[in-house]
Formats: sequence, structure tokens, C-alpha cells
Amino acid sequence: MPNHLYSEKSPYLLQHSENPVDWYPWSDQAFLKAQSEGKPVFLSIGYSTCHWCHVMAHESFEDKEIARILNTHFVPVKVDREERPEIDMVYMSVCQAMTGQGGWPLTIIMTPDCRPFFAGTYFPPTARYGSVGLQELLTAAAAQWKLEKEKILDSAKQITAYVKEQEQPTAAEPGKDMVHLAFRQFADNFDKKNGGFGGAPKFPTPHNLMFLLEYGIRENSREALDMAETTLIQMYRGGIFDHIGGGFSRYSTDDRWLVPHFEKMLYDNALLAIAYLEAYSRTGRKLYECVAKKVLGYVERELTDAQGGFYCGQDADSDGVEGKYYVFTQEEIRRILGKEEGDAFCVQYGITANGNFEGKSIPNLLGNKDYERICEEQFGCDGGGHMDGIGREAFQKLYEYRI
Repeated sequence: MPNHLYSEKSPYLLQHSENPVDWYPWSDQAFLKAQSEGKPVFLSIGYSTCHWCHVMAHESFEDKEIARILNTHFVPVKVDREERPEIDMVYMSVCQAMTGQGGWPLTIIMTPDCRPFFAGTYFPPTARYGSVGLQELLTAAAAQWKLEKEKILDSAKQITAYVKEQEQPTAAEPGKDMVHLAFRQFADNFDKKNGGFGGAPKFPTPHNLMFLLEYGIRENSREALDMAETTLIQMYRGGIFDHIGGGFSRYSTDDRWLVPHFEKMLYDNALLAIAYLEAYSRTGRKLYECVAKKVLGYVERELTDAQGGFYCGQDADSDGVEGKYYVFTQEEIRRILGKEEGDAFCVQYGITANGNFEGKSIPNLLGNKDYERICEEQFGCDGGGHMDGIGREAFQKLYEYRI
């Protein structure tokens, strides 16, 4: 039997409309029910192309026992972050303040008047690998709500006050010292070998790269420019960039930019196009222009509606398998392109017999030192049209094969 999401318009909410969990959309009805029944609210925030949202939905929200606990002891509320970004922003800031990290699915337990007292992201259905399970979490939270309700209400009040205090704007304008401090923090955390900052997982964070490009020019800092350029180049060479269809995935699960979380987002690609164009305008290096063209071509082709609107993103999963759409075997490549051209493609893009992702290969140029010429020739930025035995039509054949 459908729950209270059955008449919603959001694709994400409709994905959960057949769950045994008695979900409500964010509404007065939900919070009035919580107040009248004296129950805490279980808030789950996600979006339709989120891989881990799908995982948690299948593992937990389709589980009858977890649904029973939620329906008995909580008022469950579902929010699509694409539809209600203002709600997501508030509770994501709570999660980051309480746990030091964030992400989706976002899991919040709060009082009937919307004051949070617990925050987290993905939880497995039961405890594993050192992580608390959702079933145990819900059982404990329900018990605590009954036994120590006043203590929880006081904690929720303190959390709300702290978050509001952090949101207060400061009167003083940031000085140049803060700009230099930001640069030094990037420099201290920079991965000189692979580009990017810190270890896995790695996010592109194009706004940081644009800061470094601007800082490098204004302060005549070769170090800042090198950090930005190394990162832009390595991201393009890696598997986080879709060498067949264009566009960047959300983030890399490793520190080399090789294995992405295959989901693609509109706002990531929009900002990355700006970052590569900014690098091109600063340096005149053709590679950056070519990558930007490929990104914008992808957005126009796959994230643009016929009426001119934009789609928010693309799912990481194909036929229920993460990344299935993006990986190849040598046999597939040879079958599509023929043996000679297929072998050339496999050599150039790192398609190996053993693979680099679950027995298959993500096309990448991390092992190819001739990546810049390849980039320019593939994208037509050089006026040529053939790359060491690989015609441009090869990419179209591979693209058509995988769709």
C-alpha cells in the first residue's frame, strides 16, 4: 500500500512511495502528527541519483522490521534535497557541526518542533564493520526518548543554539592575511604526485582551484598555479573524467582520480567547465579548452531537456550495478572497434586483461604520457583527426554501444 508520498512530484520521493515505511513529505501534517502523538521525527534527505541513497533504501527502508520500528516510534519524513535545498542546507550544517562530516543520505532524528538531537549519513541495516546499524540506532533512540526525554530536549536546544551561533555573520571583512592563510593550508595539504588535496576520497572542488589560479596570478605564485594545474590535468587523465561521453563524476574513491563514484552532477560539471576555461584564459594551454568543450558538450547532450531546462544529475547505477555503464573489457572494445583499432584503444586508455575496477576497466590516461596531444586530437582542438590508429568515430561507436 502506498504511503503519503504517492501523490508527490519529486522523483526521489516517488522512489520511496511503495516503501513499508509510512513516509510523510515535509509538511504540517507530519509535524502535527509528531506533536499530537509525542513522537520524535526521523528525517531522511537524499536525491534521485544518489547511489548510497539507493543502497540505504533497499537495505533498510524496504525492510519490514525497520519499517515497523520507524512507524511505531517515529514520524518518518522524506525530503528531496533538489526540491527543498533550504531544508537540506539547515540539517546538513547540523550534521557537519555534530559529526565533522556530511553527505547523503542525510539522517536526522529530531523533536516534533524540528530541533535535531542526532545526525549522521548512511547506516547499514544492522551493525557491521564497526558501524552502528540503523535498527540498533532506532531502537536505542526510541528507548532514550521514553526514558530521558527532558535530557534529549535540552540537548536539542543546545545543538540548535550552537548552529544558529555559527551562522551569525561576522562584522569584519576578511583581510589579506586570511587569503594567504588559505593558500598555505592548500599548500600543506597538496598531493604533489596525484594532484588534489589530502587522500581518498578526493573531490574536484573547482572553486578551490579557481582560487589558486587567481592567487597565482595576483601574487605571482608559481606554486599556486602548479597546484591548480596539476590537479586539473590529473583529474582529466583519470577515470573520474568520462573519456567516452565527457563530463566528470562526483568524486574519486582513490587518491589517483582513477575510480570514481560514477554519479555525475550538473553543478559539479558547470563549475568544472568554468575552472578549465579559467585555466585556459590564464595559460593559453589548449588542453584546458578541450576539456571544457567536452564537459559542456556532455551537459548539452545529456543534462539538457528538450525545452531548455537542465537535469540535476545522472545515477551512478545502471541495471542496479554501480558503474556498469562506464566500464569495458578488452573483448568488448575489440568487438566494437575491430582488433587493430580496438588494441590501439586498449593500450592508449589502459583497458587491461585484469581490469582496474571489479574485473573490467575504466578508460583513463594515467599511464599515458602523451595525454595532452591525445586530448587535443580527440576533441578536434588541433585541426587533425586521427590518433595513433584510433579514429574519432571510435569514441562515437563506444558511446552508442554503452547507451
